[in-house]
Formats: sequence, C-alpha cells, structure tokens
Amino acid sequence: MSDELEKQIRERIVELNLKDTELVHFGSIAKLPTQFGDFNIIGLLSLRDMKEHAVIVKGNPVGKEDIPVRIHSECLTGDAFTSLRCDCREQLEFALNYLSQQKHGLLIYLRQEGRGIGLFNKLKAYTLQEIGYDTNEANEALGFRADERSYLVAVDILQALKIHCIKLLTNNPKKVSELCGSDIEVMDRIPIAITPNVYNVKYLSTKSEDGHLMGSESLYCQDENE
Repeated sequence: MSDELEKQIRERIVELNLKDTELVHFGSIAKLPTQFGDFNIIGLLSLRDMKEHAVIVKGNPVGKEDIPVRIHSECLTGDAFTSLRCDCREQLEFALNYLSQQKHGLLIYLRQEGRGIGLFNKLKAYTLQEIGYDTNEANEALGFRADERSYLVAVDILQALKIHCIKLLTNNPKKVSELCGSDIEVMDRIPIAITPNVYNVKYLSTKSEDGHLMGSESLYCQDENE
C-alpha cells in the first residue's frame, strides 16, 4: 500500500478520535450498511492476544458514557451459517437491531470461537453433544473448562475508546462481573430474549443452569458488591 493510501485510512481513524494504546492498534474504519441500519466497522489488532477483532459502531460513542454495548464472541456456525444449535445469531441480530435505534452504541466482536476453544474443538464438542453430553460436559471432556472466554480484550477496547460506563446487552452475569472487576461500570443490563427451538432447548437450559438470566432481571456493577 502506498503512503498516500495509508494516510487516507489513518485520516478516517483520526476523524473518529481513535488513538492507539499499548494494547489496541486501530487498523481501519469503513462504513457498514446492514439490513438493520447503517454503522461503521472498525478493524483492530489486540496486542493482548495478537488477534484481529472488530467493533461495529453506531454514531460516535468515543468518550461518551452510559451507552449500550454488546460484547459478542464469534460463532461461525451460528452467526454465518445460521445454525439452530445455539442462540448466537439471534443475539447478534437482536443487538444490531437494538443499536440501530440508538444515537450512539457499539458491538465488540471478539474472535474467541466456541467459548474460546476454537472451531475444531467446538465441532468435536458438537459430536459429543450428539451422544448426550451438554455444552459444559462436552468442553470438559475435551480437556477445557466449560467456558474459556475472557473479556479483557473488550475492556482494552472500551478503555481505548475512553468509555468507562455502559449499558450491557447480555444475559450472562459472568460477563458483567468481569467487566466490573476491570473498572468498566455496568450501569444497566439489557436482556436479550430468545425463543428456544427443538435444536437448542438443551443448550439454553444449560445456560440457565449456569446462571444466565433469560428474563428481565436487573444486573449491574452494584450487585457485585452486595
């Protein structure tokens, strides 16, 4: 790439007031029209895990507080191939539709497939689920924890965007807990209601047993201190 083209790309990044940090390198930004509305998409490199991640942006949330945020872990089978074995695509679409109606907001798309165990192992876990294991049991049978995901990269991204106070779109209390423990204040939880189907009812039941809140119960940082 020529120096002139690189300069033009960097100018777009500067327009949104994005600045690299010790852990986050902003590589590109482009418009992203979707069926849910118009967004910008930011490509970045995390120096914590050396992976490329993406941020879908509505408006300009940089430096703002109390904005809606969805932290979504990659799910190739659900997000791209519309698998009915999980609720990942439905959660992703819910979040994009919700954010499209806000003035400012963002979706952080983390590259941690299969609850952090990777695509190949996730497909192995699928095979075990077909013979009776639930999601947690399958991951553990393969030598992993039930959930290997970390949200520290999301924290790095939020801090790079100068965002410290959010409303989190999630059903997962552990996600709230990890963010709150990293000085990101979760002021409110926006629940994501998903209707089960015949293929994912056991998957969603296991989530519920793990403490995921499928209803409208409130959950925010203050709860972690009680």
